[in-house]
Amino acid sequence: MIIFGIDPGLAISGYGVLNYIGNKFEVIDYGAVITESCEEFPKRLKKIYDSYTELFKLYKPEAVAIEELFYNKNVKTAIAIAEARGVHLLAAENNGIPLYEYTPLQIKQGIVGYGRAEKKQIQEMVKVILHLESVPKPDDVADGLAAAICHAHSLKFASNFKILKY
Repeated sequence: MIIFGIDPGLAISGYGVLNYIGNKFEVIDYGAVITESCEEFPKRLKKIYDSYTELFKLYKPEAVAIEELFYNKNVKTAIAIAEARGVHLLAAENNGIPLYEYTPLQIKQGIVGYGRAEKKQIQEMVKVILHLESVPKPDDVADGLAAAICHAHSLKFASNFKILKY
């Protein structure tokens, strides 16, 4: 099963593409979609949408696992990130890919076994689980991979995740 994990963001959106077969992971690709703050907001959203649409067509994932937003104290920033996240969801929906949403706590628990794990612990476990030589950078990329790993682990426990339906 090809799983596409996303850590949604506006400036940096990390992703990871994994093939999960028989409890084993094969890393297909990982990276980040980056937009510049000097770009107009609608153009940044379009770049995210176009980039993810292209990636979905390239890798043809069977599932997209996306992290729920962690609410920021800065409301303006939270709204902009929420709008960007909507674009991620739209790209997956328009490509007919089932969407699965996980809280940061669920992802941490799925990777480390502890919902209050530190970011560095998550990054190291992603490296170990996927047999990578180094921790993927930037941090958002490791988070995208973590979302994909979390989904793979959750396949055994279907009640641990929810399909996005609004």
